[in-house]
Amino acid sequence: MGNSSSCFIILLLLISLLSESAAKLRSSKLTPRLLGKFSQLDKQTKTLNLQQYKYETRYFDQRLDHFSFADLPNFRQRYLISFDHWVGPAKKGPIFFYCGNEGVIEWFAANTGFVWEQAPKFGAMVIFPEHRYYGESMPYGSRDEAYKNSTTLAHLTAEQALADFAVLLTDLKRNLSAEACPVVLFGGSYGGMLAAWMRLKYPHMAIGALASSAPILQFEDIVPPEIFYDIVSNDFKRESTSCFNTIKESWDVLISEGQKNNGLTQLTKTFRLCQKLKRTEDLSDWLDSAYSYLAMANYPYPTSFLMPLPGNPIKEVCRKIDSCPNGTTVLERIFEGISVYYNYTGSVDCFDLDDDPHGMNGWNWQACTEMVMPMSSNKDSSMFPAYNFSYTAFEEECWKEFQVKPRPTWISTEFGGHDIKAVLKMFGSNIIFSNGLLDPWSGGSVLEDISETIVALVTEKGAHHIDLRAATADDPDWLVEQRETEIMMIKGWLSDYYQDKKAVFDM
Repeated sequence: MGNSSSCFIILLLLISLLSESAAKLRSSKLTPRLLGKFSQLDKQTKTLNLQQYKYETRYFDQRLDHFSFADLPNFRQRYLISFDHWVGPAKKGPIFFYCGNEGVIEWFAANTGFVWEQAPKFGAMVIFPEHRYYGESMPYGSRDEAYKNSTTLAHLTAEQALADFAVLLTDLKRNLSAEACPVVLFGGSYGGMLAAWMRLKYPHMAIGALASSAPILQFEDIVPPEIFYDIVSNDFKRESTSCFNTIKESWDVLISEGQKNNGLTQLTKTFRLCQKLKRTEDLSDWLDSAYSYLAMANYPYPTSFLMPLPGNPIKEVCRKIDSCPNGTTVLERIFEGISVYYNYTGSVDCFDLDDDPHGMNGWNWQACTEMVMPMSSNKDSSMFPAYNFSYTAFEEECWKEFQVKPRPTWISTEFGGHDIKAVLKMFGSNIIFSNGLLDPWSGGSVLEDISETIVALVTEKGAHHIDLRAATADDPDWLVEQRETEIMMIKGWLSDYYQDKKAVFDM
């Protein structure tokens, strides 16, 4: 009896240690990145995707700080502009303005075919401005100088980016004698957040905004912190319960393997890593990122948006995991599944876990300052290791990386979020919040109509801003209908604007 009790206690201790280790894998993890890392893909790929669109690349001198009178150096903001289909200022041709995200602007332009395709139908000018501190729009002359420390990064904020957009738009309209031309804002992901916020903060600048997959509510306690990873988990569970369970089981197996003698070496071999694994956490983050991005890019047709992927990629991942022969270990099954994401073409010989060779990146800075999006994982509903968001651990990680303390309540103070339905019903108008429920960021977005003019377009099978992608022959009917609704609403905004202008002139 004594031996049995001792064994039981040891077993409980082992389980407890594994659970604590799993929690540590994620306790101080920064906010999951949106799309910026993918914008660093090779220039040839981006150029090929953009060749079908005619545009000019221009630069505009921007103030570094729009909200002070300090004598700071200006920087050159890059923007793409197309007059190809614009009917001009005499006809008050509309301006389609995409709010640039956290990355190189060509990549976002190449993956926003909807705007390019609609421009000729509306006689619209198209503008894609690059977000400050990304791509070529670097203060202080270079990325190295701009990302040098917390002082040089201090002006990388959403507020400054929106002010950049407003100043650029004002200058362009004045120089083109287009002051009377209506502006429609577009954006996806973080760009969608910026589009919605710009419509609210600068209502005189634009007549409406299409904010696709915009998690403007993913702050503080506005939505449950578990919602992101619950949606990712449900995306896998809906395809295969056994696939979900294998992934859920794999984290403890991963930790246990890593704690063995030569365990990291064995993990390096199992996952065909280019360099020897130094920490189990690095492999865990690599897997976590793949599952999250698979949920975001779970499109019904093949794409190369994030990585070359088949249609319904989660279905394919689970097929790979579930179809392994008897005797295949859990981690071998995971490798087979994850290879759909990281190596669907079969052209990769080994995998490099370091996706940011510069160490610092702009989105991590934004996550550590104002874009504080609490994330947790529920032990029952999630396939990820269970953990609760620890602001203390998060703050420590941000201080370690940037020597900066986050302001977790600033976004809701600056842009709102709490009781958003009642608030926006009183003063907001002309915003479309479009979301697909397969997208994990949909949990932090607006999923219900707020008023007749602030509407939520929600699709059950949609993924991350699929509506902004170029139309294809494989588009399902629900996606075609969603875009038709968006087009109809934008036409309504423009019609109202022109009617109001005509009424003024008739007076």
